[in-house]
Amino acid sequence: MEGGGGEPPEVHEESKSGCGLPAGLGTSGLKKSSWGLLLPGIVGGTLVAVYAVATPFLTPALRKICLPFVPATAKQIENVVKMLHCRRGSLVDIGSGDGRVMPHLEEKLELELKDDARVIACRFPFPRWTPDRVTGEGADTVWAYDLSTLRGRRP
Repeated sequence: MEGGGGEPPEVHEESKSGCGLPAGLGTSGLKKSSWGLLLPGIVGGTLVAVYAVATPFLTPALRKICLPFVPATAKQIENVVKMLHCRRGSLVDIGSGDGRVMPHLEEKLELELKDDARVIACRFPFPRWTPDRVTGEGADTVWAYDLSTLRGRRP
């Protein structure tokens, strides 16, 4: 039809800068975009927290030689208590291991402990020391080393 029998074109209001906003954007559009950032922030924060908690448990599995954690048996604990019977003074528990740090630990203990010290090893004996007492068998074996007799045996 000639003469423009249709509807007038849509007109956007212009701001003082001369730029008009598209019809879909306004204050409600800005609120929606802030919600769009909240969800990825929560997911990202959760992943970082899971990574921080899981890393200490997963790193041993990535080692070249991976040995499982094996808790002490009741018999092994009983054997340790036998070795400590009637002992006085401080007791230091250095924790568990897999026997690979024994040569280095042997050297360190020999240098730093006093003559009246007793060292008790479970499952892994010290490689160069001769034990004063041995109790148990198999995985429950416990070795006791008295530093005074150990030092008397060495040149």
